[in-house]
Amino acid sequence: MKDKNIAKKEKAIELLKKLDIYKPYIQGFRERNQVCFFENYGGYWADQEPELYTKIKEIESKYNCLVYAVTHEYTSFGECYSFLLVTDYPEEWDTLLQSEGDRHYAFAYVWNKDDDWCSELGDIMVRSFGGGIKRTA
Repeated sequence: MKDKNIAKKEKAIELLKKLDIYKPYIQGFRERNQVCFFENYGGYWADQEPELYTKIKEIESKYNCLVYAVTHEYTSFGECYSFLLVTDYPEEWDTLLQSEGDRHYAFAYVWNKDDDWCSELGDIMVRSFGGGIKRTA
């Protein structure tokens, strides 16, 4: 089990690099397991927000995955957090992030904080800019 967790973390670091995330955020994830959440490309440590940190741990436990980054947006359908993740299935890892320039399709769990019933797993689109990311679709 431990080897699979190490492999998931290595994959997550690879994906963070592919997203062109600010190097100190990647270092925090690598060395201290700190997940960064992004609001309009600006990054913050998720462990500074107890509710968010608890939700990350809940998702990781429920889906046996590793959350490596989070975006936060206010949409027409509610306040949403998108948890980019590495699944427990290595055969899926090549499809977790598809990139074209600064735009990326990423596999994520989207938590609709205003209407939890609308929360789901699926692909989202994020854009990279200035070492951060923002959900665009």
